[in-house]
Amino acid sequence: MYIVDEKDREYRFKDSGPKYLMKGPRMNFAVVQFMPGQDFKAHYHNVMEENFYILEGEIDIVVDGVVNHLYPGQFIHIEPGEIHYCINNYDKPIKMISTLAPFQEVDKVDVENYTY
Repeated sequence: MYIVDEKDREYRFKDSGPKYLMKGPRMNFAVVQFMPGQDFKAHYHNVMEENFYILEGEIDIVVDGVVNHLYPGQFIHIEPGEIHYCINNYDKPIKMISTLAPFQEVDKVDVENYTY
């Protein structure tokens, strides 16, 4: 058992990206934030499934070419192999929870020149 305080962790890109509260051994758990106009490169996972739960703001999460406009209270599940891309097309920051399981140290495959 352990307790983590979000304020003791940092976002990957200063004010945006994932802030991992737990990485492994069986799953990842992160708070994710994007400022207006920011995005996260399209990618997929070979083994891990990814979930997002929207806490604040709005975001477009593109999954296999389909744009999903999400807002607080909504949850999206992404299967292994599904290409996904996140972009904040809105005028407020987005804050959401991300989980990835089963944990794999290296499982993210970037997709270059992604269009939808």
